[in-house]
Amino acid sequence: MSDIQRLEEIRNIGIMAHIDAGKTTTTERILFYTGKTHRMGEVHDGAATMDWMEQEKERGITITSAATTCFWRDHTINIIDTPGHVDFTVEVERSLRVLDGAVALFCAVGGVEPQSETVWRQADKYGVPRIAYINKMDRTGASFSNTMKMMNDRFATRCVAVAIPAGEGEMFSGIIDLMSMKFRVFHEDSQGTTFDDLEVPDDMIDTANEYREKLLEAVAEYDDHLLEQFLHDEELNPSEVLAAVRKATIESHMVPVLCGSSFKNKGIQKLLDCIVDFLPSPLDKPAIKGHAVDKPGKIVERKSSLDEPTSALAFKIMTDPYVGKLTYIRVYSGLVKAGSYLLNPASGIKERIARLLRMHSNKREDIREAGAGDIVAVIGLRKTTTGDTLCDPKHPVVLESMTFPEPVVSVSIEPKTKADQEKLSEALTRLSEEDPTFKVRYDDETGQTIISGMGELHLEILVDRLMRDFSVGASVGRPSVAYKEALTESVQCEGKFVRQTGGKGQYGHVVLNLGPTEDGSHFVFENKLVGGKIPREFIPAIQKGVEGAMTNGVLAGYPVTGVKCELLDGSHHEVDSNEMAFKIAGSMAFQDGARKAGPVLLEPIMDVEVVVPEAYMGAVVGDLNSRRGKIKGMVPRSEVTVVAVTVPLSEMFGYANTLRNISQGRAVFSMEFARYARVPAEVSQKMFEGVKI
Repeated sequence: MSDIQRLEEIRNIGIMAHIDAGKTTTTERILFYTGKTHRMGEVHDGAATMDWMEQEKERGITITSAATTCFWRDHTINIIDTPGHVDFTVEVERSLRVLDGAVALFCAVGGVEPQSETVWRQADKYGVPRIAYINKMDRTGASFSNTMKMMNDRFATRCVAVAIPAGEGEMFSGIIDLMSMKFRVFHEDSQGTTFDDLEVPDDMIDTANEYREKLLEAVAEYDDHLLEQFLHDEELNPSEVLAAVRKATIESHMVPVLCGSSFKNKGIQKLLDCIVDFLPSPLDKPAIKGHAVDKPGKIVERKSSLDEPTSALAFKIMTDPYVGKLTYIRVYSGLVKAGSYLLNPASGIKERIARLLRMHSNKREDIREAGAGDIVAVIGLRKTTTGDTLCDPKHPVVLESMTFPEPVVSVSIEPKTKADQEKLSEALTRLSEEDPTFKVRYDDETGQTIISGMGELHLEILVDRLMRDFSVGASVGRPSVAYKEALTESVQCEGKFVRQTGGKGQYGHVVLNLGPTEDGSHFVFENKLVGGKIPREFIPAIQKGVEGAMTNGVLAGYPVTGVKCELLDGSHHEVDSNEMAFKIAGSMAFQDGARKAGPVLLEPIMDVEVVVPEAYMGAVVGDLNSRRGKIKGMVPRSEVTVVAVTVPLSEMFGYANTLRNISQGRAVFSMEFARYARVPAEVSQKMFEGVKI
């Protein structure tokens, strides 16, 4: 097989959605129908292939994105099943970074839910073409037209049906394919593996024609030849329509929408056909851009081809109990062979590819080589972390890395015994390698180890893994909010460090201007020195000193963010000046200036959506107001109201129990990080008085 043909037949896709939309069930069905598994695992039985972690089986949710490979119509489909819970949003982020296409799942009852919008925005950010699959058409209250309307109202991309349901809820009997105008009925005794394509029922023909008209109208806009035929009411060539839908999908002008019921085994084969027909191969995507290592500032491109120099991106690290550290990579160009060496430009180290594995959830199969377009796992990489590039040592390149959100919730963790102390530090190192949103720091004042993550569930899972996977005995404190500090005024400050100890001494002297950044960026350092008052080699040390001091603020010891620092003046000593002295001087100047620059406390603010029945509306809104919530809007949906509100994270601990109590368990909520905002004066005053809030 030629390289071009091999690449044309690869699909790297992710399955993304709101929690409980049926991602893992859909993936299980895909594996069954493609012959990868011989029985269907169910999430509620704890038997799903892709939810292999003990924590996933117990909770019935996906925590870590699992990768697998299957085959359909002679095409290789690499699938990543991503989590839906907002605490694990980083798993979606890093998966989308390396995927060529995605399947967005929606629940036919719930429609477009908050986390659906979040993952859709993430896909927009990385320019990932997608198709949509409206699942759970067999559920009471399912509505294909309502979900379609919500999608077109909330998303900028045009969503167009390519298949519609025959009946809804208990009456759902199959799907009508608008491309072929056939009614597909699945045989339940064969678990949906066999089906009949029949003529469209008389009672559905008008609806089917209406949706087909919309599809052809949308497609004609992207193809002049089809537009001409459409305007003259000529019969359109099905293969030309298919090619036009593919082109519009790849260019993200259009999202084809399908439907089905994964749990009832209806509609999966059509979904697989659409993955092959409409989603891009590596060849359909533009060449990946990177920075040349040997020529700073120069942008280089790597095309999807075996003839190009090798380049790959490490997007996920996992600790495997049998083989140790597994690094998932997406090969963008060239060939990666087991036993070969690749350069990691970030660390400057040549890494040996000891073994290459094709993954199927937590099972694996050894392979000898992986080419452009492949997603594989590697054993043997020692110094490679998430977001690092691996490339041909003769043609070094750095591909664009990934940015991850800052953690917002912290807990203290203490080992129970001396033996646990060593195990804890090793386990925390390995977990922070796996998860870039998991941060570990040591608090000098209290002597505690503080771990931070994206939410209570995130930290609960990590602590559970510490105790179960790494056998660490530890005591865990109550969750606390990751506050930050910021400066509100511009001030001039000075730091002078002089020490004479007989013989060579220490001398560093700097004058800085400190203030808030204009664009909200974390830290900006500008050298505005005139003349050689401080030798150039000491300037980076001053910057490091300031950044080091920013980790402990002057108000309550929280990290300081949004700082603009200008180096205005200073002096040095020919003999006594060194990097350490200027680092300390920079740190002293920052501490002196931060006290004068109007420091304030910042707290994480969360976007919260509560879906509540009318009867409990007053109680829920009253409770949100008491939590310093600001109502942004209320949208009535059949029998319930969706309340959009921003609430400080500090007020949301234990909210799940409160909401359950005041709504008799009938209201649900979802929450995601929005921004950092200033803590009101009366609240910060209570905090400094030591009152628990």
